[in-house]
Amino acid sequence: MSLKLVPERLRSMGPGAWIREGWQRLRRLPGGPRFFDRALGMAIPYTGGLGAQVVTLEPGFAQVRLTERRAIQNHLRSIHAIALCNLAELTGNLALAFSLPDNSRFIVTKLSIEYKKKARGVILAECRCSPPTSAERQHYQLDVTLTDASGTVVSTAAIETLVSPVP
Repeated sequence: MSLKLVPERLRSMGPGAWIREGWQRLRRLPGGPRFFDRALGMAIPYTGGLGAQVVTLEPGFAQVRLTERRAIQNHLRSIHAIALCNLAELTGNLALAFSLPDNSRFIVTKLSIEYKKKARGVILAECRCSPPTSAERQHYQLDVTLTDASGTVVSTAAIETLVSPVP
């Protein structure tokens, strides 16, 4: 069976299904994780411009890496606050979506972020959450921690996401 991660196919699958299928099939292949990141960027164009790299995806857990570069810097030569917010949202949503039942969908309803230190270099975002067990309409709290290469927390985010059945 071939893997066709084209935009039309991605849109026809539930978010959890294509994220699980894509990651499970590609993560072990040479260049597979990079291809997954590109497919993710095609499915979510705004987030695709961030240039983040998925490191780990498991039920209820995601690690995503962002490397500082000019396109995401602010005037202080550190990673822009909104780029960090986008990274946090992506990481939390991936942790949740990886476990979503195929008949469900999700949307962020609230997001808050606290910036603790200038973010420079490589930033690793992590989220661990309780995986949804049904498509029942329910809010989930996703806590995301962003650390720099030395392990120092540069930012924390709290994301509230509503999971509901596909109509």
